[in-house]
Amino acid sequence: MSIVRVALDIPLHTLFDYTVDEPVVVGQRVIVPFRHRSMVGLVIECEDTTSVSLTRIKPVSRVLHDIAPISDSLLKIMKFCSDYYHYPIGQSVMSALPASLRGDKPIPIKSVPNYRLRADIPSFETVSSRKVVARRLLEKLALHSCTRDQLNRLSTSASAQLNWLIKEGWVEEFDSPVQRQSIHTFSCAHKLTGEQKLAVDGVTKSSGFHCFLLHGITGSGKTEVYVHLMDEVLHRGGQILLLVPEINLTPQLEGYFLSRFPDTALVSLHSGMSDNARFQNWQRAQTGVAQIILGTRSSVFTELPQLALIIVDEEHDSSFKQQDGLRYSARDVAIFRANGAGIPIVLGSATPSFESYHNAKTGRYSLLTLTGRAQIEARLPEIKCIQIKQTVMHEGISVVLLHDIERCLARGEQSLLFINRRGYAPVMMCRECGWLSDCKHCAGKMVLHLKEKRLRCHHCGYQLRMPTVCPGCAHPELHPVGSGTQRVESILQSRFPDARILRVDRDSTRNKRAWQKMRDQIHANEVDILVGTQMLAKGHDFPALTLVGVLDPDGALYSGDFRAAEKLFAQLMQVAGRAGRSDKPGTVLIQTEFPDHPLFRFLQNHDFDGWAALQLAERRMAGFPPFAFQVILRAEGMSESEVYAYLNQARQAACELKYPVDILGVVPATLARRANHIRAQLLIQADTRRDLQQFLHAWQPHLDSIAMQKLRCSLDIDPLEF
Repeated sequence: MSIVRVALDIPLHTLFDYTVDEPVVVGQRVIVPFRHRSMVGLVIECEDTTSVSLTRIKPVSRVLHDIAPISDSLLKIMKFCSDYYHYPIGQSVMSALPASLRGDKPIPIKSVPNYRLRADIPSFETVSSRKVVARRLLEKLALHSCTRDQLNRLSTSASAQLNWLIKEGWVEEFDSPVQRQSIHTFSCAHKLTGEQKLAVDGVTKSSGFHCFLLHGITGSGKTEVYVHLMDEVLHRGGQILLLVPEINLTPQLEGYFLSRFPDTALVSLHSGMSDNARFQNWQRAQTGVAQIILGTRSSVFTELPQLALIIVDEEHDSSFKQQDGLRYSARDVAIFRANGAGIPIVLGSATPSFESYHNAKTGRYSLLTLTGRAQIEARLPEIKCIQIKQTVMHEGISVVLLHDIERCLARGEQSLLFINRRGYAPVMMCRECGWLSDCKHCAGKMVLHLKEKRLRCHHCGYQLRMPTVCPGCAHPELHPVGSGTQRVESILQSRFPDARILRVDRDSTRNKRAWQKMRDQIHANEVDILVGTQMLAKGHDFPALTLVGVLDPDGALYSGDFRAAEKLFAQLMQVAGRAGRSDKPGTVLIQTEFPDHPLFRFLQNHDFDGWAALQLAERRMAGFPPFAFQVILRAEGMSESEVYAYLNQARQAACELKYPVDILGVVPATLARRANHIRAQLLIQADTRRDLQQFLHAWQPHLDSIAMQKLRCSLDIDPLEF
């Protein structure tokens, strides 16, 4: 009988000892009794002895042998996350596993049906020439057996034609053990530019761990660099992990990479998939069958036995930072993983985060640059600022912008109006008594969604019917204040009644496959004017789009968040990059009250380097990241006094530790009340990461000792939001 130390999904910073009377290895899933229930856990350590009395140790109920044990390399990453982000080890481990592996039922191993030509088939010539897709399937199967997914890439009607071929006796299905495709086909559709070739050579000629920052302007062909790097890795039999920030980017990237690597096993991993589909893809990666793994932040925890390259696209995007539970940064975890595996990692962006850019400039990362657009005839768009106080406005849209949209329509080109606010209007107001549509559960306003005739809080989800009279004074007129995507869409419909207008935001893309259909419409030139949020800002290539109008970007210029200007510049640079990506020149019009602000000056010159140098100089003087390292202790609860009492006790305990850290005061969160919970926070920063981590390890026991059951508390290491 031996002792196993098991990680359980419990909010405690400890492992739990159990006895086991059968062979068990580290990384294996087990079912164990815990209090009055059974739980699934993961074996982290196997020991011969324990400090706990044997009479108190319970036996393991069952050892699960359904999948291969989690590898030591992945366990190391999970332990790193628990240690660095100061999150319970059990919750760190279990949150990193697919949902299917957290249940107590064994996972059935499904074989993948394969298809091959029957041995006794006659010549293909006997198949009618009108059966074009069927003949293509036969030609493919003559080379090697295929799965249905691989055959479906040949045509949308491939599945139906495959069924016909099986029925007619040309093809047979057989069960094959899951195995890796040995054939590798690469479609070299584009010749690399000089800068792209230098970037590819820089990565491929490196050895061991190396972190590269690929800084390329929008349209410079970063994806083409990724493709050639993938080709080199696939030739060596390695696996590639490609992280993207948005679920909406995965379908088009998946289609593009499959067109370039038609015989390569590619899987996607993201929260938009069912648990079963997600696990099947995770298992294909674990067994080494999947060669390219395309996913959002959680896919950084995928088991990859032949991992040889990691790519983080749009590395600056805040979506890579988990904002609840284990508050990890997928980009930073990916760098740690690449370091442990001794492989290169490429961080790609047109507007790198200042942390990554600073690391590249100081030599910690290698900087690769793409300064020109990949298509020779394409040029960066001309960016102009419209002073809204010195021009005629039509319901929030300047006549200058409206006239340019009209000219685009006449030329048969597409326009995009970008406003990062969904709904019809951000607030409703009574001009008689000053009533505002406040959310009764939050410190925010309720947004008007006119088509649904609802007021909706985007923070807590509370909604109610749009009032017909003022709830404060019963005045019959309520006025929407400000604009959202729905209002802009309505204004454009009345101004351009014959134009085909498409709104793209979280509301319009809520249904499954909605965004895919919209994207197909845009590429088919069935849309004249796009109205959208940041969903349209990055990663999309619309050749007919030549005009971008930006509405109401000024809020970030006077935000209390020191990162607000950095995020705004990145957002505007990304959305501006949607224009003029083909042979037609692009124009970007930004409506602002501050056209002389340095941010807009650098933006008009497409000068990220100058903007970054200015901002980094300010941050150095202010002692902000990347020249300091931060942690936020957050607390929220129903009682304001309990929230502030807890945080003040935590602050007092921090002060008594006498570590070289700056301990700031307890302050309300940016949204001080959400869903009837009072929210406050305590910010602490240090000059070095080591000092901060040493302090946190000493501070954690004090936080555990003063924890209040009624409060929700969390530590956010390297926070991006305040």
